Amino acid sequence: MKNEFTLTIYSEDQIRLISKLSSMFLRKQIQILSLNMSICEIENMYRHTIVINETLDQVINLTAQIEKVIEVYKCYYSLNEEIVFKQTALFKIPTALVMQDPETEVLFKENDLKISEIQKEYAVLQAIGTDDEIVYLTEKLKPLGLIEFVKSSRIALSKSDKGFCV
Repeated sequence: MKNEFTLTIYSEDQIRLISKLSSMFLRKQIQILSLNMSICEIENMYRHTIVINETLDQVINLTAQIEKVIEVYKCYYSLNEEIVFKQTALFKIPTALVMQDPETEVLFKENDLKISEIQKEYAVLQAIGTDDEIVYLTEKLKPLGLIEFVKSSRIALSKSDKGFCV
């Protein structure tokens, strides 16, 4: 049975890694749902977070191949229950909606929306949450006049009290 897994990969080189990972995922016909690269707690090291929907056997095989073939320091896989994960979203809505609609205030409070910028014609709102929470919020804002929307890729940390050690 397929489940959503988050792969966490530690490497020094991020440019060549992307090319190699892309080739590997393409050959195995695995769709990447989310991809994030960032610096991490270890100097000169990068953390790559990749979300896929696959079987456990396929993920075990994939992580072993990533470590062996691509030569990264470590590749972990986790189910959603084993990690803390979030995404950020920005929503552009008409300024009039922010200033005049009393329902908007309730929506802001219920979803912990923050105003990032207000201009004469539009306001930019920021939300942090899971993919499902952001999809829900997008659906709520569409009928109110959503102008633009963008969301980040997933960032995640293990619920374990241990981190990665070189």
